[in-house]
Amino acid sequence: MKLQPLNAQVMVITGASSGIGLVTAREAAKRGAKVLLVARGEAALREAVEGIVAAGGEADYAVADVGEIAEVRAAADKAIARWGRIDTWVNDAGVVIYGKLADTPLDEHERLFRTNYFGVVNGALVALEHLRGRGGAIVTVGSIVSDLAVPGQGAYSASKHAVRGFIEALRRELIAEGAPVSVTLIKPSGIDTPITQHAANHFEDEAALPPPVYDPALVAEAILHAAEHPRRDMTVGGGGRAQVLFAEHFPGIVDRLSGLIMPILTDRSRSRTPGSSLFSAGTGGYERSGAQPARRTSLYTAAERHPGSAALVLAVGAVGVIGLLAGRRRNASGFGERRHRSW
Repeated sequence: MKLQPLNAQVMVITGASSGIGLVTAREAAKRGAKVLLVARGEAALREAVEGIVAAGGEADYAVADVGEIAEVRAAADKAIARWGRIDTWVNDAGVVIYGKLADTPLDEHERLFRTNYFGVVNGALVALEHLRGRGGAIVTVGSIVSDLAVPGQGAYSASKHAVRGFIEALRRELIAEGAPVSVTLIKPSGIDTPITQHAANHFEDEAALPPPVYDPALVAEAILHAAEHPRRDMTVGGGGRAQVLFAEHFPGIVDRLSGLIMPILTDRSRSRTPGSSLFSAGTGGYERSGAQPARRTSLYTAAERHPGSAALVLAVGAVGVIGLLAGRRRNASGFGERRHRSW
C-alpha cells in the first residue's frame, strides 16, 4: 500500500484545538499538507488556523462534537468542498476522568465513551466513505492504557481498550476486503498536554500524569509518519512501553502495587482545576501544560519509525524492563521514582 507524501495530502485532524492535535496540525501544515482542524471550540480553532495561514500554511476549521456523527460528516464535507478529497484522517479528540470507578458518575462515564470511543467510530466510518475507493490512512490516537489499565483512570482506560478493539477489528476487515486504507493506532505514554487541566477530576488535588512525561511533538511525529508509511501501531515513549511489558509479564505484582499508583496521579502542591471539558469545549489554544518536566526525545520512539531498527527496539525494551525490576528490588517504596527513568 502506497500513501501520498505529506506535502500532497489533505488531512482532517480531530481534537485539534489543543495538545497533540494542535501540535500535529501545525507541523503537518508546515510540511505542506492542507489541514482541516476539528474540535468543539470555535475561538481556539479560528486562532489556530489564522496562525497556520500567517506562517504560510493552508488550513481551515470545522466546529464539531466527534460524538455526533452528523457533525463529523459535516466536517468531512467541508474538507471535500475546500480541497476535493481527504487523504488522512486523524482521530485525536479525547477526554479523561480522574477518580475511582465507584466514584465516577454514570453520566460522566457515558460522556467519556461518547467522545473517546464513539468519536473514533464516527471518525473512522466517515473517513471510510471517502478513503475506501481511492485509498489513504486512518490514524487513531489511543494510549498505553489501551494495553495497561490504570487505577484512578478506570473509565479512560476502558475507553482506550475499546478503541484498540475497534481499530484492530476494522483493520482486519479492511485487509480481508482488500481496501487500500492503512489503519494505525498510536499509543502515547504520558504526554505534556493540557489534558489534566481539562479532566473531570474527582480527587482532592490537581490531576497529574504518571512519569515519565514526553513532549507532544513526539506524538505528532509518529502521527505524521503513519500518514505517509503504513504502520499497524506505534508506541510513543519507551518508558510507557516498559510499563506495559512489565504489566504483561508480572500482572500480579502490578496488582499489588496499585496502592502506590493512584497517589502519583495527583499533584499535592497544586489545587484542583475547577470544571472540565467533558461536556463542553475547554479553553483550547494550548499545546502544552508545562506542569511537569517533559522529555523531548525517545530512543524507542525513534527506532519504531524505522522497521530496520527492530533489534534495537527489542534491546532497549529489555533494558527498560530490567531497570524497572532492579529499581523495585532496590527500593520497594520508590515506584513513582522508578517510573521516571525514561528511554
